[in-house]
Amino acid sequence: MKNSKKLKGIVVPLVTPLLDRASLDIEGLEKLIEYVIDGGVKGIFVLGTTGESPCLSYRLRRELIERTCRQVSGRLPVLVGITDTSFVESVNLAKYAGDKGVDYAVIAPPYYYKSDAPELTEYLNHLLPELPVPVYLYNMPSCTKVIIDISTVKAVADNEKVVGLKDSSADMIYFNKLIQVFKGRDDFGIFVGPEELLAQAVYTGADGGVNGGANLFPKLYNELYNAVLAGNSDKVYQLQKVVMQISMTIYSQGRHPSSYLKGLKASLKIMGICNDFIAEPFHKFRDKERQSIESSLKQLDYQKYL
Repeated sequence: MKNSKKLKGIVVPLVTPLLDRASLDIEGLEKLIEYVIDGGVKGIFVLGTTGESPCLSYRLRRELIERTCRQVSGRLPVLVGITDTSFVESVNLAKYAGDKGVDYAVIAPPYYYKSDAPELTEYLNHLLPELPVPVYLYNMPSCTKVIIDISTVKAVADNEKVVGLKDSSADMIYFNKLIQVFKGRDDFGIFVGPEELLAQAVYTGADGGVNGGANLFPKLYNELYNAVLAGNSDKVYQLQKVVMQISMTIYSQGRHPSSYLKGLKASLKIMGICNDFIAEPFHKFRDKERQSIESSLKQLDYQKYL
């Protein structure tokens, strides 16, 4: 089941446009999908952390999968997060997604209970045979309380369904170990989550990034990725400064850890792409923060990156 053509480049972890807690912003979703495709992303990942997956109803998750697959219509790969505390619900969502035509499932460790490496390895060995599509592992310890130990990655990497891993730990020692362990494995892709580390990760040997900022400026992250591959250090330096400016302004408003998501959605609203409603327990930015986001976008002169 491992694909002969390896996924590389920028994959966008798609924001989930919402009108309210029970309704998709369908017009916004369609506009966002076309915007990121036009921006050159190499894949669309729905129901990830940036997509607020754990906060969405199962009905909304299925509707999002169906609408995304229908609109993308095979133009590029679609990845779907199936992480759940329930083994059965992960399998059910994967099967639904497979029926709708997704290319990959993405699975992080089940959250709430903390599993150790042998338990997680056993869980994955039970789960993988049930899934209808190839799988990317997703290391997101800040949300799951579990690090996918490298011993676990090695233990399941030879399974024909496991095609790679996305690492959002921001731990470059861990990341570098992964790169070394899988050096020369053309059938196993390694992607970095935090966009602040994209250039460093690609220099190290990463296959690309799954970067939330690609919702806003897909061309910017594509240019940064390509500049690293081309060895254009001057351009990498300039683009990296912009990435850090986004991180230190748009993602850093307010005083809560949810500022990243609020800033991302507020920016998309200001740019006229989609609504900025956020699923509970969070709420969208209010006027003071929105004004600050708008000011940050003007200082960034974001029109240059559209």
